[in-house]
Amino acid sequence: MRTGRANPPREQLLSAGALADEHALVRGLWRAVDVFRVLALAYAAHSLWFRRGDVADLRLAVAVLAVLAVWTVVQTVRPLRTERAYLLELALGCGAILATRLVDHDWVITAGAKTIPSIWPSAAIVGWAILRGWRGGVIAAAAVAAASFIEVIAPTGNTVTNSIFGLLLGGCLGYCVDLARASHAALAEAMRRDAGRAERDRLARTVHDGVLQTLAYINRRAQDLGGDAAALGAMAGEQERILRALVSHSDLDEVSRAVSGDADLRSLLAHVERDATHLVAPAEPVLLPRRVGDELLAAVEAALDNVRKHAGAGAEAWVLVDQDGPEVAVTIRDSGRGLAPGRLDEARDEGRLGVVSSITGRVEDLGGSATVAAGPTGGTTVELRVPSGRSR
Repeated sequence: MRTGRANPPREQLLSAGALADEHALVRGLWRAVDVFRVLALAYAAHSLWFRRGDVADLRLAVAVLAVLAVWTVVQTVRPLRTERAYLLELALGCGAILATRLVDHDWVITAGAKTIPSIWPSAAIVGWAILRGWRGGVIAAAAVAAASFIEVIAPTGNTVTNSIFGLLLGGCLGYCVDLARASHAALAEAMRRDAGRAERDRLARTVHDGVLQTLAYINRRAQDLGGDAAALGAMAGEQERILRALVSHSDLDEVSRAVSGDADLRSLLAHVERDATHLVAPAEPVLLPRRVGDELLAAVEAALDNVRKHAGAGAEAWVLVDQDGPEVAVTIRDSGRGLAPGRLDEARDEGRLGVVSSITGRVEDLGGSATVAAGPTGGTTVELRVPSGRSR
């Protein structure tokens, strides 16, 4: 099949995940262009031979047709489906039309005689319609019409009729090609979604009776045990929810939202509540993009880890969550020994970057801010503020 698939006219089909092959209608049009070009050349040669007695320079006319014949052979033997190739073909067609003034007498041209290439330039019009849709077809037809008007100087009825026919050919055919490509892309997208659903159904049968039930059991058992096991159970429950969404939702958009959509910060922080750690959250969901929520959770866990390490025995911590307009604020307070003045600078100078990298760096990467200070009644207060993804 000589359709030039190595040089597709519209890379959008491939980048959107469509099939690598062109639509059947487009392939048929490319074959039709190749056949039309040969027949148009034969018709132009016949027309020249029929009126050879009226031609002023027959040898120049034959030379012009010879150039068109060479290009026709090249495009027939090894067709090129690129803009550069059809720009050259359009230039050859328009040049052959203008060369008619060098071949024919003025009175022959004025009488409405056919141009040297006759209908041969229409192949370039069709080619541009296939390459660039109705816009490409109309522009190519306009170029051919302009060359025809320049060649004849005083437009005849045939010149106007042929120009209008070229514009209709390029516009209507290009519009049909645009519709064909759009339907082809829609079909490819539907096939991709069907393949995704089939694969998800296969995975669902594989993991439902194994992984999901195991994660659910870990979640229930860990909640019964309490303590550190409860945090492990909460993580297992979150992973079960995501995995269940992956294998059960029939809509791929729902899967995308389950994996990378908004997450309730209250649910993400639920596992941090232990004997010495208390979570205070609003009754309404605090929604954040999942990536933002995961990063904020990691910063909170790092702050609580510092409380366990440095606040001292018996210290308690409170995690306060608040939706503050376009921002979400998370405050971690503890009842420990507090933060000595200049201690963070000393830790940074010593190369201990736990607060800087694990807390401050994470939050600043999200476009937020983090402050660490001594509490008003002792202990340490860490305030994390990030923009709410819904407000942004």
